[in-house]
Amino acid sequence: MRVRMAVLLVLAMLAACTREPGPDPAAAPVAKPEPVQPAQPAQPAGGADAVQQPALRVTTLDGNTFDLAGQRGKWVIVNFWATWCAPCLKEMPELSALDAMREHIVVVGLAYEETTTDELAAFMREHPVAYPIALVDVYDPPKDFAAPRGLPMTYLIAPDGRVAKQYLGPVTARMIEEDIARAGGPKPV
Repeated sequence: MRVRMAVLLVLAMLAACTREPGPDPAAAPVAKPEPVQPAQPAQPAGGADAVQQPALRVTTLDGNTFDLAGQRGKWVIVNFWATWCAPCLKEMPELSALDAMREHIVVVGLAYEETTTDELAAFMREHPVAYPIALVDVYDPPKDFAAPRGLPMTYLIAPDGRVAKQYLGPVTARMIEEDIARAGGPKPV
C-alpha cells in the first residue's frame, strides 16, 4: 500500500511542472515542489482580473512579430512553456500538428524561463515545431495574461479575440478541438 501511495505521489508531481523565477537556485534553499494536476477539462477563463480581449505582441525567435490582434477570425492557442518542463515538451508535437494541419487554428509558444534567445534557438533546433516561439521575460510577462502558476499554461483565444478557455497542465489536440467545437467552432476531424 505504501509503495502504491508513493508511486501515485510521484506521478502527481510529474504531471505538470512548476517553477518560480527567482535568484540563483544554487544560493536559494531547496523547496519541495507542490504537485500540479494535469489539465482539467477546460474551464471558462475569468475572474476579476481577467482581460476579455488580451493584447499580445511579441518578437519571435525568427525575428518576426506575432500580434494576437492580427489573428482575428482564427482560434489561437497561447502556450506558456519551458525547456525544463517535461509535460510541456510532451504536448509540443500535438500543438505543432494543430498549427500545421488546421487552417482555423494558430499556435504561439511563449518560453517562460530565464535563458537567452541563443540558448532557446539551439533548443528549438533539437525540438522543432511548426509554430512561432517567443522568449518572454519571467519578471515582466505579457501584461494581459496572468503569470503562470505552473507550466504548461495554455489559453484558447476565440476568433473574436476573447479568452475562451484556460488550461493549467498539459493539453492534447483532442481536448482543444473538442473545446473549440463546444464553443461553436469546427468539429474535430
